[in-house]
Amino acid sequence: MNVKALLVLLLLAPPALAQGFAGLGTDAEGFAIPERGRALDFPRDHGAHPDYRIEWWYLTATLQGADGRDYGAQWTLFRSAVAPGEADGWDSPQVWMGHAGLTTPEQHFSAERFARGGIGQAGVQVDPFTAWIDDWHMTSTARAGADAYSALHIAATGPNFSYDLNMRAEGPLVLHGDNGYSVKSAAGQASYYYSQPFYTVEGTLNLPDGPVAVTGQAWLDREWSSQPLASDQTGWDWFSIVLQDGHRLMGFQLRGDQTFTAGTWITPQGEATALPDGALSFTPQGTAQVAGRDVPVRWRIDWPEQGLALQTEPINPQAWMDLTVSYWEGPIRVTGSHDGRGYLEMTGY
Repeated sequence: MNVKALLVLLLLAPPALAQGFAGLGTDAEGFAIPERGRALDFPRDHGAHPDYRIEWWYLTATLQGADGRDYGAQWTLFRSAVAPGEADGWDSPQVWMGHAGLTTPEQHFSAERFARGGIGQAGVQVDPFTAWIDDWHMTSTARAGADAYSALHIAATGPNFSYDLNMRAEGPLVLHGDNGYSVKSAAGQASYYYSQPFYTVEGTLNLPDGPVAVTGQAWLDREWSSQPLASDQTGWDWFSIVLQDGHRLMGFQLRGDQTFTAGTWITPQGEATALPDGALSFTPQGTAQVAGRDVPVRWRIDWPEQGLALQTEPINPQAWMDLTVSYWEGPIRVTGSHDGRGYLEMTGY
């Protein structure tokens, strides 16, 4: 069986079809399970965790051209283990998948790569840090002694698009949940989850009409687990938002028999406040016909305790990642009690 066929079977096994990539975590037998109280260890935890079932390195960037035109870029490397542990060559049980997206107000581009672990086609190296699949890469350009994620270069190429971006962090890493232990359901499924949400970006987007120089902001998410979602959860709505006053918000809801929410409020200095289930509410405000389905592309986010009432609007409502597992993902504008920009990812629609 070829690698792509194997990955398709893994991704489409019920209930993974609805949950997307995270649905791979529904069977955790033999794999390590996140434990509350385990301290994250850097730079080690920037690298791969082959004893866990699933993992990703996920970067989104909200960008603008010199004329003020809005763009968005996404770079993601997923690792999925067929069995726990690592081995050399073709004996490796690790399977890798890369996603890249680029959004303009009129167009959305996406691309996908697959690779087998153990043969050098894809992987993550801690020192010096680099994550890659084929010629796509996320590579540290940090100065000696600094955190590897304090400066990154990323690049990816797909049909009719490519991008080359440099970013530098202007704040610290942020741990979500209980010092990086992020609960995903009332039943207690959890992941290890942290972010670098403080990047400034500059680089070039290559589009069918030619290259565009851009600047902006970016957000890197790191997450790994073996059983992140409950069996009844059919998908999620995830937001990363940078407000004009320097605060940042990560928030998500997991849809199921009962909706589960969580989030993190981040000050401009990087101090994080975990928002428990029920603190945030996410209310659809408008849908669009996307890929033959109704997708809620406009949202209201409320945190009454903080006086936060945000309205989100997509840069391009048709930002559909038409890949092996399809989902909506794209840049958003934020208005209401605060103004800002961010990224929205929605799965299971």
